[in-house]
Amino acid sequence: MKFTIERAALLKSLSHIQNVVERRHTNPLLSNVKITAQEGEIVLNATDNELEVSEKTPAKVDDAGSITAPAHKLYEIVRKLPEGAEIEFVLNAGNNQLKLAAGRAKFALATMAGEDFPTIADGDMTHHFTLKASDFRDLIDRTSFAVSTEETRFYLNGIYLHEATSKEEKILRAVATDGHRLACAEAVFPQGAEGMPGIIIPRKAIGELSKLLAEEQGDVQIDLSVYKIRFTFGDLVLTSLLIEGTYPDYERVIPTENDKVMEVDAQALTAVVDRVSSLSEKSRAVRLTLDKNLVRVSAANAEEGSAEDELEVKYDSDPIDVGFNYVYLEDVLKQIKGGLVQIAFSDSASPTVLTDMSDPSVLFVLMPMRV
Repeated sequence: MKFTIERAALLKSLSHIQNVVERRHTNPLLSNVKITAQEGEIVLNATDNELEVSEKTPAKVDDAGSITAPAHKLYEIVRKLPEGAEIEFVLNAGNNQLKLAAGRAKFALATMAGEDFPTIADGDMTHHFTLKASDFRDLIDRTSFAVSTEETRFYLNGIYLHEATSKEEKILRAVATDGHRLACAEAVFPQGAEGMPGIIIPRKAIGELSKLLAEEQGDVQIDLSVYKIRFTFGDLVLTSLLIEGTYPDYERVIPTENDKVMEVDAQALTAVVDRVSSLSEKSRAVRLTLDKNLVRVSAANAEEGSAEDELEVKYDSDPIDVGFNYVYLEDVLKQIKGGLVQIAFSDSASPTVLTDMSDPSVLFVLMPMRV
């Protein structure tokens, strides 16, 4: 195997690939990246047996072939080479070393054969559709913060993507919850998704998707089945196993009759909560006291003291006191893109609904806490 490739092109591909590779794995082959040289391009593959990335990159190939090499070491070598470098790769069949040369810099990496490199990408997909990268990015970004990290409730460790109905129209809905907060976002239902199963995309796949979607301006091809999902971004393909489990009936926890409604600038409320939370680090609790067109935000710390701030709002209901984990509250407020947020309360112990007044396709639910 012998090929030459531009450093910038290889570094970009390796940056996508190496995120999937676990630094320590019981199977040493999974710490490697598979490199396949074929006419006019190389193909890089990496997997942890649950998530797989494959990317094609143009290269001058003199001798075709494939091999695996340590992913993180290769990434670090290429990253530290000078910009504009041309890198020559040659596989020494005698000692199975992969030799790299760029100018006067030379490296040799131990390799393992690629024939037994595992793949999860094989298998038929039942549904195929495309989404605008910007629409998909919104679905992911506005829900991923609420994904649970509690392993015992594994079915909450991802985003639930499914077909739903809103105002008698089909929509594609993404939902995430950790039991303390719930995030729900919707997109136009794509052609080809009819009858798709409700799927749970794992947290690690979500993290990689967020990075890839930040770079993508066009469309994303999505292919899925009950067990796996594949995302195609041009020459890059991300495949993930899905979480097998039943997502809870999240609609049961979304209140529909909260009648105490406050309208406020989300950024202004975030600033007030952030100031007051300086004295709420241990309990993470802040209290919102609502009265006519005014909200008072306060926190108390038995060891250090108390804090209080006020903000003018639009509110014309009965006075109410309600406590929140300020981290959860700020996480939701950061998702309000249009400026004004509507916060609907029932009482101090019931779920609170937050909506972006400029975007009816997103909704958040926050559980209160005792203060």
